[in-house]
Amino acid sequence: MSAPAVALKEFLRQRRQIVDARLEQLLPAAGERPENVHRAMRHSVFAGGKRIRPILCLEAADVSSNCGLRIADCGFQAAPAIRNPQSEIRNSPGVLDVACALEMIHSYSLIHDDLPALDNDDFRRGVPTCHKAFGEAIAILAGDALLTLAFEVLARNGPAEPDRRLAILAEVAHAAGTLEGMIGGQVVDIESERRAVDGEAVQYIHRAKTAAMIRAAVRSGAIAGGAGEQPLAALTEYGARIGLAFQIVDDILDVESSTESLGKTAGKDAAQQKATYPSVYGLARSRELAAETIEQAIQALEPFGERGRWLREIAVYLRDRKN
Repeated sequence: MSAPAVALKEFLRQRRQIVDARLEQLLPAAGERPENVHRAMRHSVFAGGKRIRPILCLEAADVSSNCGLRIADCGFQAAPAIRNPQSEIRNSPGVLDVACALEMIHSYSLIHDDLPALDNDDFRRGVPTCHKAFGEAIAILAGDALLTLAFEVLARNGPAEPDRRLAILAEVAHAAGTLEGMIGGQVVDIESERRAVDGEAVQYIHRAKTAAMIRAAVRSGAIAGGAGEQPLAALTEYGARIGLAFQIVDDILDVESSTESLGKTAGKDAAQQKATYPSVYGLARSRELAAETIEQAIQALEPFGERGRWLREIAVYLRDRKN
């Protein structure tokens, strides 16, 4: 492994630790009533995710900040639990809580995506899916609870500036919704199963189902960091491109990887005749498109110079990942 790869591995590990520590504080305790749904929420959130969305949010905020904010200096340990609305929030983590809210929404989407009515999967990240561990009813409610909690976190604990907080709320809500958002992409994904689709259709599915929330993670971080119009536009392009490439690579891995490597059932796209890049373009062209899209993302970071180093390395990591 090259020196830059080792450095990125450590960077991602440190950021995951920061995110996980704050998620531990924000989520209701497993023993808090009603215990079953809180256990289910924690089961899915702490199942070992890469935390790509929150890390992208944190780094976009960092490169956008005029004051050179470092995430490790946010003082999030001192922030009170959001479930006490009477408490004064001191040393608000701001950007960090935005990042954690994005991970909650991502976890909710995975819980619902794995349900029998959708992808009907037994494993996620190498552990039983939420509905397998807690039953369908609790899994549905756990997903609902994570989505609801995410917006409470965004509303209460986001950036102190009201205009930034409202902009982030609108950004995330739109990306999670039906108009070019995650739910809209899921709907078209379901409707396209076992049907002949063209490149435009599969691009819409990927752009909405996966790329929208990754783009929103980058944009939310940039907004929280106070990015101006031009930096925000550059980061928006970056987020949109890596989001699309992320799903193209997912499609490829579903064909080429094993269930053990992926931590979820491999080969399901073909079994369910889903609209994917390999099914439309073939594996070779899909790899080329993923590489081209990542290169476009890296080019969008040119105005940031050395400040964009980690975002560039994350883009390459997403292109080359094996699970």
